[in-house]
Amino acid sequence: MNGTLGMLGCGNMGSAILRGLIDTATMKPEQARVFDPDQARREEVSALGVACVDSPAQLGRDCDVLILAVKPQMMDQAVQALGPIDPAKTLFVSIAAGISIGHLQSLLGDKTRVVRVMPNTPALVRAGAAGIAPSPNCTDEDIERVRAIFESVGIVEQVTEQAMDIVTALSGSGPAYFFYLVECMTEAAVHAGLSPDQARRLAVQTLFGAGRLLAESGESAATLRERVTSKGGTTEAALKTLAALGFAEIVQAGVAAAATRSKELGR
Repeated sequence: MNGTLGMLGCGNMGSAILRGLIDTATMKPEQARVFDPDQARREEVSALGVACVDSPAQLGRDCDVLILAVKPQMMDQAVQALGPIDPAKTLFVSIAAGISIGHLQSLLGDKTRVVRVMPNTPALVRAGAAGIAPSPNCTDEDIERVRAIFESVGIVEQVTEQAMDIVTALSGSGPAYFFYLVECMTEAAVHAGLSPDQARRLAVQTLFGAGRLLAESGESAATLRERVTSKGGTTEAALKTLAALGFAEIVQAGVAAAATRSKELGR
């Protein structure tokens, strides 16, 4: 990756992105600049060999790509602190949920190139899934730059901005659905007689193994499900019960609710 990358705010996701870029040699530490008011965050960034700057305005002056990694409710104030922006120089990347490209351009200037990104927390272990939506004035080079950034911590799918609410509901919120499933499976196993530690280890490994098998086998989820479901067996009994209780409808309703809430929070 050429040029200088800036990061405004460096919480868990920002730190994961920096680590991914450096660990994959996508970027050298000296190519990055970070502003974060929190001393502990600055020390963590410095330990990576990345320079911390004294003000947001310095990021605005120095960086070719600037990742906006602040909380949505702080976005307006944070962007205003950047000062005058040269839209021909700086590409802005926002990972703030619900903040539209239009809103960012209203703050930064309507000629500003913006890519909106919805990452997810497995980026912390370089297994993330991110949807990216570029503004119409972004170049192919802009898009490839952003793709490279987020491929350093997982996979990337380019979508329209209108699809970002669905991406938010699917992969942005999605890890929580699987965590909740593991919680429920663990509780069920404990209720049936396993110790909590045994139940947790088995449930976690089952989730990990199933995900890895699905990712690496090249088979569809339906095909793998059918292969493990013997007629008249235990898996079939469980799946029939889940279907009878409306499992598919419950999942669809949950994803729809998340997408609706994402639209409500958008600005």
